[in-house]
Amino acid sequence: MSEATNEAGQVSTYALVDTKDEPAVERRRHWPEAVKRQIVAETRMPGASVSVVARRHEVNANQVFTWRRHYETRLPAGDARLVPVAVQPLPAMTAVGGTIEIELVSGARVRISGAVDGTALRQVLEHVK
Repeated sequence: MSEATNEAGQVSTYALVDTKDEPAVERRRHWPEAVKRQIVAETRMPGASVSVVARRHEVNANQVFTWRRHYETRLPAGDARLVPVAVQPLPAMTAVGGTIEIELVSGARVRISGAVDGTALRQVLEHVK
């Protein structure tokens, strides 16, 4: 097991923190912006505990809550939060009856009557572009 990993398998971020070699009256650590954002993002994961994430990164939980508030207020007004998204294949496109007429910018015109197979139509439009 490496020096940075303890018995619980937790990884220390102490090496990423800017500490001064000279002893100072105040011992404050300066966290890089990317590390703070990563820690805040971890607390936003489903089922995550702020105190557990804070302990894993060797930072006080109150500090993590402060960072969360800081990044929350920096979001543009009305901006939505990110949510998980699943991409699914397009359903087969079919139309029953009627006529479809498509005029492209190039001047080409495609007219289809009756049932339309979406895959075939897509191939035709690719070639006409």
